[in-house]
Amino acid sequence: MDELEGATAFVTGASQGIGEEIAVTLADYGVNVALAARSDGIYETADRIEAPEQTLAVETDVTDEAAVEASIAETVETFGGVDILVNNAGIEGPTAPVGEIDVEEFTQMTDVKVTGPFLCLKHAVSHLRESDRGTVVNISSIGGKRPYPNRTPYAAANMAMIGMSRTWAHELGDDEITVNTVCPGPVEGPRIDRVIEAQAKERDLPPETVREEEFFSDLALSEFIDPDSIAEMIAYLASDAGRQITAQDINVDAGMTWY
Repeated sequence: MDELEGATAFVTGASQGIGEEIAVTLADYGVNVALAARSDGIYETADRIEAPEQTLAVETDVTDEAAVEASIAETVETFGGVDILVNNAGIEGPTAPVGEIDVEEFTQMTDVKVTGPFLCLKHAVSHLRESDRGTVVNISSIGGKRPYPNRTPYAAANMAMIGMSRTWAHELGDDEITVNTVCPGPVEGPRIDRVIEAQAKERDLPPETVREEEFFSDLALSEFIDPDSIAEMIAYLASDAGRQITAQDINVDAGMTWY
């Protein structure tokens, strides 16, 4: 994907997990990467990339409009524009029956997964219009497409991301900006382990039972997702080969979801 060399990506949630792998993979393809997150893990991601001229660490709370606007402006000042926007920032949210979820927990999830992507696109869209490969990818989850008991805020916010992506794709299509959603299945790592532990506690089951019955039993490939697979999908969507893919929600889930 040599055509990506010299492009600029703004990646939220780039301090760990999927976001870190997306940033590293794009940098490997020669992309300049703005690493946006609240935590100082973005500096560790930058160190891992080992290319100071390709990285910009911007401490950003995606729910704070002023912070988002400032971070994107700094990205444009540093690299000359924004070609790729990856809305990956996310939180686990509560695992609890709907009657026990505080409204603050619900709105915290939607602030990060719905308001955050909206703010990032609001302030990046003028720069994406100037690009010859404007690309937006929202990282949602199959948890927004299939039912997970005790995960109401998570399901609501991730399904909302899919709806926003489809709307933006048709709104921005005349500007030749593609907009897609990538929906990972269960990604190997500490976050899914914490969710499984919480589900096991709520249902009074051993974690191993929840892992097998709620996750592994539905996987065609019987393995959790490697973040590298998600990162490579982002790179593909930003490449020349992905220029006619838009308004889609693409599962990277080892066969767990068929729609």
